[in-house]
Amino acid sequence: MQERVEAVLSKIRPSIQADGGDVELVDISEDNIVTVKLKGACVGCPMAELTLKAGIERIMKHEIPEIVAVEAAH
Repeated sequence: MQERVEAVLSKIRPSIQADGGDVELVDISEDNIVTVKLKGACVGCPMAELTLKAGIERIMKHEIPEIVAVEAAH
């Protein structure tokens, strides 16, 4: 599962990096909740939650249907 999640993040990462941010996989729980850490320009950005849910989570769930949710590490 980790390899599949990393592969999806690799597809998403260039778009996030183009805006000065980045995303890093932190954990995948037993119940398929992915935890990521937004970095760079994403930290403190008012659009970070939208990027996380409407971007990363939507794509992740589309590519890997077993994923339940994507959450930000705190």
